Amino acid sequence: MNREESWQGQYAIETSATVDAIWRIFRDVAGWKAWNAGIEQIDIEGPFSAGTWFTMKPPGEETLRSQLVEVRENECFVDETRLGSLVITVAHQIERLGPTRTRIIYAVDARGPQASEIGPAVASDFPDVLASLANLAEAHDK
Repeated sequence: MNREESWQGQYAIETSATVDAIWRIFRDVAGWKAWNAGIEQIDIEGPFSAGTWFTMKPPGEETLRSQLVEVRENECFVDETRLGSLVITVAHQIERLGPTRTRIIYAVDARGPQASEIGPAVASDFPDVLASLANLAEAHDK
């Protein structure tokens, strides 16, 4: 029996930033490299909506082509990257916890060859990325 290899991981941070501030930062794809050290260059090929493709180059690595597969304003966006038969999906969620608290969640799903090695590698900087995003969003709210 040939079972598909898979790996899932989830990372979250709580912040005082508003949902609106976080969503504005998410929508500004060209600005992602300012708070995500894992991006050297990024270009989006249309509006920030489902179906739009973007290219992203991590430092010292090949450029990756990804697609926004779901976009729900002020709630979440999901991107998908395919590397041969390996599929990596990342959901970026915003959860309102109360009047002054918000949770940002990154959920990774990797399926296909080497998913259990590549998934954790993709997600390895997510705690730092979330911290930078939260700090930037809090500064935007002030």
